[in-house]
Amino acid sequence: MPVPALRSQPGTATAIGSWPGTDVRAAIQAALDEFGEAPQVPYLPELPARGPGADMIGRTAALLVDMPIDLQPSGWRLVDHPGRDLKRARSFLGEDLDVLAEVAEGYTGRLKLQVAGPWTLASALWLPRLERAVVDPGAVRDLIASLSEGIARHVQAVAELLPGAEILVQLDEPGLPAVLTGALPTASGFGRLRAVEEPVIVEGLTAVLEAALAAGAAGTALHSCAPDVPIEMLVKTGVGALSLDVRQLRTADWEQVAVAVEGGTQFWAGAVPTTDAVLAGTSRPRPDAVADAVWTPWRTLGLDVASAGAVVITPACGLAGASPQAARAVLKLVKAAAAVLAERAEG
Repeated sequence: MPVPALRSQPGTATAIGSWPGTDVRAAIQAALDEFGEAPQVPYLPELPARGPGADMIGRTAALLVDMPIDLQPSGWRLVDHPGRDLKRARSFLGEDLDVLAEVAEGYTGRLKLQVAGPWTLASALWLPRLERAVVDPGAVRDLIASLSEGIARHVQAVAELLPGAEILVQLDEPGLPAVLTGALPTASGFGRLRAVEEPVIVEGLTAVLEAALAAGAAGTALHSCAPDVPIEMLVKTGVGALSLDVRQLRTADWEQVAVAVEGGTQFWAGAVPTTDAVLAGTSRPRPDAVADAVWTPWRTLGLDVASAGAVVITPACGLAGASPQAARAVLKLVKAAAAVLAERAEG
């Protein structure tokens, strides 16, 4: 099982993954401009506005080894032979890596990569018989093995491009709560798929996380901005950090966060809401208010005040719904909020 390997200096901030527009160079440059100096964590942005294949599911499915996909009206589907849809998705990813190598040449420090986690992927990909892959245990096992190998190759490819980078791998799992609770609709929409048992989910996540670390990743994180994230269950995977939307956390959830932090799991707090008003800039919180979203429950739970400085501040979700200018403003806001939280922790 992976050992938590993520440690952050006070004042650390990062972002989740998606970015507005279609300009890859501008997106990567923005991530490096805002987060390129320690202790911040820059990342390889995703630009879903480019179209199918640049979305979270198509982009991750492009990493799968020996499991080709194509695009149907229902969504991405597993098929026998690769076609133009897979070629387009791989082309987008290849373009991103080429630009990253150029823009970030000589970069040293941490760099985050984001991919869809195995359960979100299994719930979103369709089998040839037009049912979700998650219903077929054999297909899920193959998918987890393929994704593990694909992520390992991805980590190694980025490491070759940027030898000075310490690569972090973030698994995005917005679909996991629905898989766990049996809330996914069937293809007909008239029923619900059977829930996947917790040990099976933990085993699948652990396999992918271990593959990333074995390939040379310096640490791992699990992100979900969905409600009812099974925090206690995710800790069992041994992941290095949990990245959660703090607005979704109830008192019981914060208590589970506290147990996780005391056990060595890092907390990445999605403390800047990604509502339409925030992304549009019509209602954006001040840095001290963002810091309060972590500081207040931290003190209420009686956690070590100094340890609050190690919390990484992020937006709650991706920034694809913003303008490029507003997205930059959000990155500046999370940095400022992280600095406020660090100052309070040190004081």
